[in-house]
Amino acid sequence: MQVTWQGVYPAVTTKFTERGNLDIPAFQHNIRAQINAGVHGIIIGGSLGESSTLTHDERLELLHATRACTQGKIPAILNIAEGATRSAVKLAQLAEQNGADGLMVLPPMMYKPTNAETVAYFQTIAGACSLPILVYNNPVDYKVEVTPDMFEELLRLDNIQAVKESTRDISNVTRMRARFGDRLKILCGVDTLALEELLMGAHGWVAGLVDAFPKETVAIYQLARAGRIEEARHIYSWFLPILELDIHPQLVQNIKLAEAMTGLGTEHVRLPRQPLQGAERERVLAILKTGLANRPQLPEF
Repeated sequence: MQVTWQGVYPAVTTKFTERGNLDIPAFQHNIRAQINAGVHGIIIGGSLGESSTLTHDERLELLHATRACTQGKIPAILNIAEGATRSAVKLAQLAEQNGADGLMVLPPMMYKPTNAETVAYFQTIAGACSLPILVYNNPVDYKVEVTPDMFEELLRLDNIQAVKESTRDISNVTRMRARFGDRLKILCGVDTLALEELLMGAHGWVAGLVDAFPKETVAIYQLARAGRIEEARHIYSWFLPILELDIHPQLVQNIKLAEAMTGLGTEHVRLPRQPLQGAERERVLAILKTGLANRPQLPEF
């Protein structure tokens, strides 16, 4: 199906059993909750999905499990985070053969490439498949920035269509809108900047805490889109202490704890990660308990 790159796209967590195997029933339980809340697409196997611990076969298993839930109603997007171009190309082609609707692609991992190498990497993947591509631009965490000049080259390829904007520079939304218009769809990739970037013209939101709070996340997007800013701001202000759990080295454990508390997942992670413990667990629990105790009533939209 066609990917519009507009709306809320959850970067879903990967559900595991206590022994570290894929837990497909738990995974699909969360996917169904996302669909019921009205999200606009699903992103599988991203950083929040513990990408570095997944095999290609496991990614495809998660893709099939997602498609069984979406039934073609919303797109299923597979993440690519590889160190070698040939490995990324292979996964892109497997994704296309197995029914993915699009790809989210990170720059080369484990090696800081030059700008020319980064552009060539994305171009090679785009040329090896027909799937639409969302470029993940996160220089804070991955030390590679895809600049507007680099996008100028990348957008010569029709299937490079969108950016997950995680530079933490809100003005980058205005900068890219002014330069590329709607040719480059912009999705906010930082939960704590989402409303600000939507109001500055971002087309959507690749969200993290949506995994535990899908209805609230969709409400913020829909209200902002409808110009009902004060209503969106009210929910967003309540949400912000929870959203800040996304910008933390242990964001996976934080969000999985939130999922467990809202009945949408478990805390099981795959080694080397371990569930939150001690004082840090108590700190996160306090934030979540406060948020749940004051959960806002959502307006009609």
